[in-house]
Amino acid sequence: MRRLHVAVLDEEFPYPLTSGKRIRSFQLITRLAKSHRVTYVAHRNSDPEEVQTAAEALREHDIFPLVVGYQPPPKAGMGFYARLLRNVFSPLPYSVATHTSRAMQQAMDRLIADDPPDLWHCEWTPYAHAMRGRPDRWTVMAHNVESVIWQRYAEAETNPLKRWFLRGQWKKFESFEKWAYRAATRTIAVSREDAERIERDFGARAVDVVDNGVDTGYFTADDSVPRDPYQILFLGSLDWRPNLDAVRLLLDDIFPRVRAAEPRATLCFVGRKPPEWLRPEFRDRPDIELHADVADVRPFLHGAGMLAVPLRIGGGSRLKILEALATGLPVVTTRVGVEGLRLTPGEHCTVADGAEAFAAALLEAMRRPYAVREQATAGRARVLAEYDWAGLADRLDRVWQAAAGGAVSTSRNRPLAPGPHAPVG
Repeated sequence: MRRLHVAVLDEEFPYPLTSGKRIRSFQLITRLAKSHRVTYVAHRNSDPEEVQTAAEALREHDIFPLVVGYQPPPKAGMGFYARLLRNVFSPLPYSVATHTSRAMQQAMDRLIADDPPDLWHCEWTPYAHAMRGRPDRWTVMAHNVESVIWQRYAEAETNPLKRWFLRGQWKKFESFEKWAYRAATRTIAVSREDAERIERDFGARAVDVVDNGVDTGYFTADDSVPRDPYQILFLGSLDWRPNLDAVRLLLDDIFPRVRAAEPRATLCFVGRKPPEWLRPEFRDRPDIELHADVADVRPFLHGAGMLAVPLRIGGGSRLKILEALATGLPVVTTRVGVEGLRLTPGEHCTVADGAEAFAAALLEAMRRPYAVREQATAGRARVLAEYDWAGLADRLDRVWQAAAGGAVSTSRNRPLAPGPHAPVG
């Protein structure tokens, strides 16, 4: 196995570990940094206080952090709507256009001149655009098939104007992904289903699967903590639209049905960056609580009766389901929620679609807690056998080796000259 110099391109440094994407990126890349030299080239985190902390966390794993002097614009305010309007006339999807910067191109050029990578690794599909026109070898990590998410957005939207815009994003992403997956030296999907879709729908020829995973040493069962069979837990980033759609469904349609049948039922939301419009939902409600930006989600996983994942929109696969099962927490989800995971409904988790069926499944879990805990025990065995990060990192290592095509790196990282793109600290 050759030691490579790999340059990772990303929207931000993947730390603190407050989202599924950050967890996946950090867990895989830090493990590979034990065998390869890794330079992490990223735009500034939206929270400026995170940049220095994240850079230090990467350095602790011998990863060279290179921050690019650009921050993708926020998805709020009048400027956001003006950018959406301008994007109607762009051939690029909004998230590609707003994550494209001259500063990133300049940082890449300087890195090539100072310490050329053997391989570029785009850690999110929109960052494949940075490789357009470049002759280098590169991989793209498809955390989701983005066009599928936008298709589901459009199909779930009832407002005609919003549906028209979402449909436009869907079609733009189809075109962009067709180019990206074909142009990449290798494409990395997070599930066999996504890999088959990328090959079938986009004509990609070199597609590998590196599943999402879980730190099985960190997420463990704790039998000393009693579970509340009536507590429903929702876990996930609250700044991601598919999760907010699921939250709205829980609050408006699912939980009222559960509460009407079982007055002891409670609902607990744990997630980062909840929008301001969501916070009033939890005021003066003893049956519903919100815990935002917590440092450790394990106490909530250990104490709840079940994890509810009523996703209607999404792609890739859900790390939160793997984390829940690793702790022995029963899971109730949808077909979209369990998509991409090698879990059998009825054996490892419960699957129900539609508000009425989902509410009935939650009530059944409350009435038969030992039965769903047996499910969770079987699910935990599956997670431990197939979804540990260590084995998945080995799989990604083989993908990098194949994509590099025999290139060997012998140089060492050298600090770049000060400028809008420079090492942190």
